[in-house]
Amino acid sequence: MFRASVFLLILLLPACQPGRMMPVPRRTGTLTGSGFYAQAAAMNWQSRDSLVLQEALSGNIPPFLRRFVPVSVSARDSVTGKTIHAVYYVSPDYLSIGSREDWARVNITPYAAQRIADSFQCFLPTRKMVDDIYRAARIKLEPVPMYAYRDSTPVMWQHHLIIEGQRKGRKGLIAGIKKDVVISGKISREPKQDRVAIYGWHRADGRPIQPLYTGHVYGWVDYSQGIRLVYRKIKVEGRWMDYTAVLADPRLQKLLCDETACDYYRYPYQ
Repeated sequence: MFRASVFLLILLLPACQPGRMMPVPRRTGTLTGSGFYAQAAAMNWQSRDSLVLQEALSGNIPPFLRRFVPVSVSARDSVTGKTIHAVYYVSPDYLSIGSREDWARVNITPYAAQRIADSFQCFLPTRKMVDDIYRAARIKLEPVPMYAYRDSTPVMWQHHLIIEGQRKGRKGLIAGIKKDVVISGKISREPKQDRVAIYGWHRADGRPIQPLYTGHVYGWVDYSQGIRLVYRKIKVEGRWMDYTAVLADPRLQKLLCDETACDYYRYPYQ
């Protein structure tokens, strides 16, 4: 009996390791993905943000999105010449609302995204991380740009359905379907206030459609912007570190950031 219990514990250990499961509350809401878009169809961005916050913070996140996927990275230590290895954990898809059977990706401002990230012990990726996630992705889909009413809720729903048509039920880390809302040193150095940084939407050849850009005000949200959550603890050479400590360390920040300045860690709440 004891031997069997020990064997079972060993089998369960990988699933219990920190950073593998997103700490989302037990789902209490009943709003589905299609139901969300029916309810939000005529909403402005403020009302849509509020509805997403209400649903996400009550645990209305599809089960598949709760299990993080590891992404391995490395960087050369300029002092010792040694290679530093790290692993961080990302959600397999962009922020979504709904049930296992009926869910949908949602588009929100960086401030709403930051509240969700903080609540789930996560952060938003950097430009470098978006590139690394794309390279690590099992499912890479060709971007589908849309040109009319880009900031309307119905177009966001339509874009989700287009992606699902491309995905064809395949499972795993997915990329190439959205631009990412990212953290970037450009934001704090942007002369205009209240900016959002976006980057990515990689084509099949690996080149992003969207270079790092801080020209939009924080309230601008369109169908192409997605929220990728990253667990805030990074495993660096086998040791867990908070992402802010990694970004603040000149030797380690290259694991997560390829900008000149890597000192913008989070969006403020409005």
